[in-house]
Amino acid sequence: MTAKQLTRKGQRTGERIVAAAARLMYEQGVTEATWRRCGSRRASADRRSTTTPRANRRCWRDTLVEYQKLQQCRGGCPIGSLGSEVAENNPEARLAVASSFVKGQGSIEDGLRRMRDCGELRADPDDLALAVLAALQGGLLLTQVQRKVKPLETALDAILDHVESLTRQAKG
Repeated sequence: MTAKQLTRKGQRTGERIVAAAARLMYEQGVTEATWRRCGSRRASADRRSTTTPRANRRCWRDTLVEYQKLQQCRGGCPIGSLGSEVAENNPEARLAVASSFVKGQGSIEDGLRRMRDCGELRADPDDLALAVLAALQGGLLLTQVQRKVKPLETALDAILDHVESLTRQAKG
């Protein structure tokens, strides 16, 4: 049923639900709000993705791909899905979703910044973190729509290959 088909009471109820979800996400972050399980799993994976050696970055990728397989490529990213639904019609919810993405990007940036500060990474952590997040989101969306994990695998492989191309290899 679309918003136009809802009664006024139904529309108000829907607006309250979205506002409450947005408020929870803004106040507590996504990992503490409605998508606690998925969000916390993804947040911990995001932190591991860029703060550890190549094998652990690939483990992060494999974890995300396996999770999509378990979900039968359904659902995509709950944050991204909510964002696409509210972005044009609910400014408060859009800002809450944007804030969640900023938090996720910040987590990735922190890991990349640590890599740069110890001399392992030769790149701007801010731009690279945005690219990692964009690859993840695009891969999740295409995986959801196509119902196959290949888009997510390809997007993550490409961005991780790029990160690794900017990483100084340890001398052995």
